[in-house]
Parts: sequence; C-alpha cells; structure tokens
Amino acid sequence: MDIGFIGLGEMGAAMVANLLKAGHTVRVWNRTPEKTEALAAAGAHAVATPAGAFTGDAVISMLADDAALREVVDTALLAHAPRGLVHVNMATISVALAETLAREHAELGLHYVAAPVLGRPDAAAAAKLTIIAGGAAEAIDRVQPLFDAIGQKTWRIGALPQQANVMKLAANFMLAAAVEALGEAAALLGGHGVAMRDFLDVVTAGPFPGPVYAGYGGMIAEDRYEPALFKARLGLKDVRLALAAADAVATPLPVASVLRDSLLEAVAHGDGERDFAVLGKVAARRAGRA
Repeated sequence: MDIGFIGLGEMGAAMVANLLKAGHTVRVWNRTPEKTEALAAAGAHAVATPAGAFTGDAVISMLADDAALREVVDTALLAHAPRGLVHVNMATISVALAETLAREHAELGLHYVAAPVLGRPDAAAAAKLTIIAGGAAEAIDRVQPLFDAIGQKTWRIGALPQQANVMKLAANFMLAAAVEALGEAAALLGGHGVAMRDFLDVVTAGPFPGPVYAGYGGMIAEDRYEPALFKARLGLKDVRLALAAADAVATPLPVASVLRDSLLEAVAHGDGERDFAVLGKVAARRAGRA
C-alpha cells in the first residue's frame, strides 16, 4: 500500500520501520524533520508538509495528544485530502476529539478509523502491538494489512471510532491503578523491612502473573525509572482523558482521581519524563522513605 505516516516518536518510528519491512511505501512527516532521516535511509520517503502524507491509500497519525493532533490535522488539511482516503489515528486522544474528527472526515468524504494501541515502544519494535479499531468495517478492511504489519492482533469493537478511544483510556486507567497499587505495596513492605523483590516473586507466581506486575513491579523494586518506556506525564494525560470521558457520562471514577493526583505529584517533583513506574517513588516519598 501507498501510505503516509505523521508522528515519528518512539512508537511511530518503530511502526514505520515495520511497515517498510512489510513492503509498504511510506511517506513520513514529523514536526522535527531530523526524525525522518533514519527512516528515509531505511526506505521511507520524507515529505515537507503534512499534506504530502495525506494522500495515497491511507494515512496514519501517531501524535502525542489532542493539541498536537489538532495542530496538524485541521480542517484545511482535511479539505485538500483526496476523497475516499482512510485516516487512521493510532494515538491516545480524548473521546470528544475523536467524535469531532469522525464527523469532520465524514462531511468531507473521508474515512476515519480510530486505532489506539496497547503496548510500549519495545512491543512496537517487535510488531507485537494490540490494536483496538473503531470505524466503518469497510475502512478497517482496507487498512487491515497495515495493522497486520505492526500488531499481533486487531480487535474490532464497532462502527463508532470514539469507542476505541474509550477502550484504550479504560485500559490505561487500569494500568495506572495497578502501578499505583504496586507503589503503595512497596511502601508498606519497606516499612516492615520486607524486600519488594521477594514479594514480587510470590505474587507474580500466584495471583498476579503477567508483564504489568512483574515489569513495573521490578522497576519499583530496583528504584529504576529510566529509560522511560511510558513517561509519567503521558500517563497523567491519559488519566485526565479518562476522567473527562467519565464526566461526560456522569460516571464517577474515584480511583482515577487518586491516580491523577499521584501522577501530578510526580510531575511536580520533576519526574514527568521518567517512567510510569515512578509512582513507586511517589508512594515512598509519602511514607517518608524517598
């Protein structure tokens, strides 16, 4: 397929590399042009403007947040895109913006698919992302070969793109809750002289197996928050989006409010660029042990 790709952070760059390996033609654009150089050397075609990416069979966007996406993908860009183009937004954005984008694309004869992913940059590099796709079935069918090149499984959850974003926000909320619980557990254990590593050996072999408890728990046990595979400031962004989505349908999320405050505390102490697991440091500091 002939596709465009906008947003070459760690996730986006890894996804483009796998699309190239699968034989797709990829035109890339990034607000920082230097990030296109390595991919151009691998066979991608760097373009000077977002409009250069918004053509061909489809375009994928993977930008950091609502503001970054809206700055690039505005109504002027959409108005000049070829009719029938499929725009796949794989970033984690607000439900409200997803609804707006779906409406704007439809009014201009474009297809909009929301396809946020579960997985960190290491999963993206290994083409092991889990893709949550929402949008018209025929539009998803057209871009399924792209999903097959970058992910291990695509879950189709319906015709409304914003529902995919709700699912992603709910998943990230659960992840944040698990990391917060690990941090608080570590603080409790430390107060009684119990090693976090010993605790993890027990619980991950029993009721809490899997990469979340073992991975984030291991980082907390080692007081290791760099390199950041998922930054705390991005976790804060996602929890805020989950709270906004809940507020829109009058749904209380009391645990999410606690998570927002914990992540805000991490950012306030200069740890926003460190890994999400820095919630362990927040819990230890509250207990007077950091």
